[in-house]
Amino acid sequence: MGILIRTPETEKEWEDYYDLRFRVLREPLDQPRGSEKNDGDSSGIHFALFQEEELKAIARLDQSGENCAQVRFVAVETDAQGMGYGRLIMEATEESAKYLGNSKMILHARDYAVDFYIKLDYTLLEPSHKLFGVLQHFLMEKEL
Repeated sequence: MGILIRTPETEKEWEDYYDLRFRVLREPLDQPRGSEKNDGDSSGIHFALFQEEELKAIARLDQSGENCAQVRFVAVETDAQGMGYGRLIMEATEESAKYLGNSKMILHARDYAVDFYIKLDYTLLEPSHKLFGVLQHFLMEKEL
């Protein structure tokens, strides 16, 4: 199947990475270009899943405290959802978090993604925030 997960390397790969993040996570909420980026991009660990050199999924791993990592900006290309790419990118972030010495992973799941994360053994803790005042998120965690 030719799947590779790594950090984007070329200017084109970075453009595609942020474009995917925008199209899947920001554009449906009527947010402007640029809203897909934030200050954490400079310190986070970026993951890009390529199938036959075509970008299919992305995520970013941040340190969230002592022994605790946080995954953010998880996105799968719209026409590739349901094909296992989300699970693969999450497994890669979890392995990296463990390698870095973390024993727990947290995330803030969009309401429609909660069931996906439950299938990956995350525990639903509580409602966290509404993104842009409209999209409910839920705090979830997993022991690594």
